[in-house]
Amino acid sequence: MAKESMKAREVKRRRMVEQYAAKRAELKEAGDYVALQKLPRNSSKVRLHNRCNLSGRPKGYMRQFGLSRINFREMALNGLIPGVKKASW
Repeated sequence: MAKESMKAREVKRRRMVEQYAAKRAELKEAGDYVALQKLPRNSSKVRLHNRCNLSGRPKGYMRQFGLSRINFREMALNGLIPGVKKASW
């Protein structure tokens, strides 16, 4: 389980990226890199890191489901993810 502060920091970064997205695109289009550097660092999309929506785990993240591999496996075995079942052959 990730620390609550890490999860909160990531949420804050996501909000900031959304807030400044239009302005960043506008400045990039104009080629005004001096003004672009004056924007907050966390408003850059590159600084985002994918984390599990439930546990906040940063590694083993499955983008299609927004979950870590561990939470995905638990939910799939319990039948909580539609269309997913354990493979057997």
